[in-house]
Parts: sequence; C-alpha cells; structure tokens
Amino acid sequence: MALHGTLVVGGATLTLIRGAELVAAPWKNGGGVTREVAAFPEGAGLDAFVWRVSVADVAQAGPFSRFAGIDRTLVLLSGAGMLLDEAGDGSSAHGVKTYALTQALDMAHFTGEARIEARLVDGATRDFNLMVRRDAAQGEVQVWRGPTQRTLSADAVLLYCAQGAVRVTPGDAQPLPLDTGDTLSIDSPHALSCAVEGEGALLAISIRYAKR
Repeated sequence: MALHGTLVVGGATLTLIRGAELVAAPWKNGGGVTREVAAFPEGAGLDAFVWRVSVADVAQAGPFSRFAGIDRTLVLLSGAGMLLDEAGDGSSAHGVKTYALTQALDMAHFTGEARIEARLVDGATRDFNLMVRRDAAQGEVQVWRGPTQRTLSADAVLLYCAQGAVRVTPGDAQPLPLDTGDTLSIDSPHALSCAVEGEGALLAISIRYAKR
C-alpha cells in the first residue's frame, strides 16, 4: 500500500515521510549537513521547535551546535562511528566525559547546553538526532529489531527505518512498507496497536507534551 498525504486510523493521523525527499541544510554552526525529518510545530525554526527529528552527515571532527533548553538523543546510523567528548564545567575532577558510538544504533543522551566535540573513528558518519525542548515535552527513543507487536501510546510517535526494510501495520490499516531512511509519523496514537514485519530495524520515537 502506498500512503499519499495523511491517513486516519483509530483516531491517529499517519503521515509517511520518504527519506529520498528530505532536503539538506547546513548545521546551525556550519560544521555539517542536516536533513530535517519532522518538527513540531511544523515549519518551526531552530529557536522555536518543541521537538525536532533530523539526520546529519558528519564529515569532519569538530564542535556540535549548542541549544539552550534542549535535551538531545543521538543514534549512530552508519560509518565507523564517533567519540563525543563532553567538556566539564570545572567542578569535577574527571574533566571530560566521552560517549562512544562505534556500532550502528549506538545511542547517546546529553543536553543541548553541553560543550560537545566530535571525533570521527574512521571517516564520515551519519547519525539520527532527536531534540526536545525540556520545559515543553519529553522524548524517548527505542530500537526495535525484527518482527514485533507493540501498542503505541503518546502524543506523537515517529517510526524511523534505520536499517533494511520493514512493513508496519498500524491498527486495522493495510501494511505500510518502509525502506531505510523512511519515517512513519503518527499523531495522537493513543493505545494504537502496531505490528512490524521484516528483518530491518526501527527507531521508535515517543513524544509526550508537558501538562499545563
């Protein structure tokens, strides 16, 4: 089944985002290239989003952009990997904390305020990036491998195909094929059943908005 536009299933709104259609743009600090997958509110700039999901190509070592008030999750998609050095504030004797992302789907969590320097292990990498404004929402990333049956319950869920190909069946809809780089965005999937077939790997991103 090919999904064009949006589809409503069990009260949830589904949108298919093809990886081949993502548009490349320079990083905030100009040190690399990013492709935005989705953001909320839609079209929000880097200073206004509640959450943002993107894929970045990192071709050289250097500092990450800094984002005040943001919590970040980074997942290695391809390449030999990178080491992320987080400089301390001088209050700790340990000085620098290093996150090692050396295997595909290795994951790191850090704040947008952190001073992060990236070192490439052996050449360029591609990574997946979730950024969430911590006073407005919380985000979680899980890795789903192979066939699985899940129940989705959040304010928003994104299923990003990180490896291989899968078929996702949300609720009573027809199966939706996802290739590497494709994303199924699901708005308001409250207790929506979701079956996944195939031997690929998905990143399942759940977003929950802060209660006011």
